[in-house]
Amino acid sequence: MAIETKDEFYERVMSMEKPVCPHCRTEMTLWETPPINFGDGLGWGSPWLFVCFNDECELYKTGWDAMEKNYGQSASYRCMCCPGESEFGCMPVFSPSGGKGQLIDDADLMREETLKENIKKGFSVLADCYVQKDGVTALNILMNPAEPARVRLKAAEMIGDIGEIEAVDPLRSHSFPSEPIQLQVTASIERIHERHGTRECPHCAEIIRRAAESCAHCGQPVADGSQASG
Repeated sequence: MAIETKDEFYERVMSMEKPVCPHCRTEMTLWETPPINFGDGLGWGSPWLFVCFNDECELYKTGWDAMEKNYGQSASYRCMCCPGESEFGCMPVFSPSGGKGQLIDDADLMREETLKENIKKGFSVLADCYVQKDGVTALNILMNPAEPARVRLKAAEMIGDIGEIEAVDPLRSHSFPSEPIQLQVTASIERIHERHGTRECPHCAEIIRRAAESCAHCGQPVADGSQASG
């Protein structure tokens, strides 16, 4: 399974429709989990959760008496769920303001809008790149860590169809922290070679014709099945 970076996960969560609390039918709020373990010590399971912070929610209102009666604790529950999941759970809170310090605030909402705008802009530029067969601009977007992960992933996919042979070396030399992007880059390199009838010498890594029997750069035999020596 491909591993997401935290930024990639954040992008995906921000594109989701917010769930509705099953206890009060109020739209739930995106909540950033604190850097402490929860419950059995295994962690929260996600850097962000959806939580109902409606103080009129039936679960929250009745939770105070239930916690006092069953556990002798001055606490209650708030409904929560992990992004992308349909099951709801309960998060204990020990005061009316409990957990509200991790609410996604206006700065985060502004970041969300900026992210959406950058994704939209990036996809628009890539669409022009595809029409104009502009592999250079697509490559620059792919290599730019400031671009949204979704845009870079699309650029990685596109470069296989419009990239020239000159793109292979920088792609091979660069290490992408995102596994999905790295896998797509590897597949696109193979696509570039397929389109141009080329491959890489197993001895010196220079690009040669697919049908070549020896490398024009190092002189080593490169017939099918040849392996680089020791």
